[in-house]
Amino acid sequence: MPTIMTHTAVPISIWIAFFNKTIPIRLLIFGMIFSILPDADVIAFKLGIPYENDLGHRGFSHSILFAFSLTGLSLILIRWFRVKAVVLFLFLFTSILSHGILDAMTSGGLGVGFLIPYSSERFFFALTPIRVSPIGIRNFLTARGLVVLQSEFLFVWLPLLSISFVLFLIRKVYTKNRTDPKMRKDLSE
Repeated sequence: MPTIMTHTAVPISIWIAFFNKTIPIRLLIFGMIFSILPDADVIAFKLGIPYENDLGHRGFSHSILFAFSLTGLSLILIRWFRVKAVVLFLFLFTSILSHGILDAMTSGGLGVGFLIPYSSERFFFALTPIRVSPIGIRNFLTARGLVVLQSEFLFVWLPLLSISFVLFLIRKVYTKNRTDPKMRKDLSE
């Protein structure tokens, strides 16, 4: 799995691309929580549930059904977020589903149970450039932890932030051209 910090890269990048005109800060915070929430399944280790069990690590909490259900349930907070239902749903669904997607791009573990409860099969993507993070802070504060952070920076943060900044700039230019009377006149000629 990538680190908890890196799972937040997806909602942060989406927020940068669309800024707070579409996604208010409270929704960003919820998206960040949603992006790390699937890893609450590590409690299964303490409960004696094996990793490979459907309720084990990278199991049901990483599934498409879990992402869809939790996101659907979040729609009861639509008034509090003050956004359109489609924005709330797409942002939170993308945030939580991105967790499993990033996990499926790592170099270790047993794969991700995207289809649980319909199938117990675990999946990895063909491309797995992200080094799997050790579980536990003590294990993370090692040379291996630094290697993990480097791979996350190169294969998650750098690409996502680059794309989001480009989209942000495109939106800025497009918005400026639409509101600038001189530009509108030049475009109509």
